[in-house]
Order: sequence, then structure tokens, then C-alpha cells
Amino acid sequence: MSTLGTHVLDAVRGVPAVGVAVTLYFGDALLGAGATDDDGRIDGLGAELAPGVYRIVFDTGTYFGRQHIETFYPEVSVAFVVDRERHYHVPLLLSPYAFATYRGS
Repeated sequence: MSTLGTHVLDAVRGVPAVGVAVTLYFGDALLGAGATDDDGRIDGLGAELAPGVYRIVFDTGTYFGRQHIETFYPEVSVAFVVDRERHYHVPLLLSPYAFATYRGS
């Protein structure tokens, strides 16, 4: 089985995004939830992952709202494929009006 971690970086301030709520779904089923730590990370989100399509959702609206910053994206949803046994890492680079993600290692 595979595992999942994430890392969120605040591109505006150049620091880890602390306290971002993150949820993991398989279809409509909620598999796990957590918040980023002081380094902007969550390791081991959800249980072990079987092959399939998953969706990780970042609550960016609340994160920026705590800083009194307006944002165009109240949440970021990233769908990804688990196709073999390994550790998957889905990083998010975040700003109020843009975001980027990639398959990390």
C-alpha cells in the first residue's frame, strides 16, 4: 500500500503555511484530515492508499482569512492517481491569487 504527505508553502511571505486544514478523499469518502504543522507539512495523511484516483483539498480561504488577506481561491483541490506502491507527496505553493503543485518525492 502507498502513503501520502503534503507540504504547503506561502509564496507571498516565503515561509511554510502553518495551520492549513487539509482533507483527503477517495470518491466521496473522506479518508483523512489534518492541519499543516510549523513546517507546513502533514505526513501520513489518511490511511494506506490502494490504487485509484484521490483528491486532496486545502482550505486556503481560512488560512488567508486569519491573516486578513483576500484570496481568489477559497480552496484548492488536487486530484492525483495512485498507480503503484510508494510514498506520494503532493506539495502546494500558495499565494492569494495563484497556486502551483507538482508530484514531489
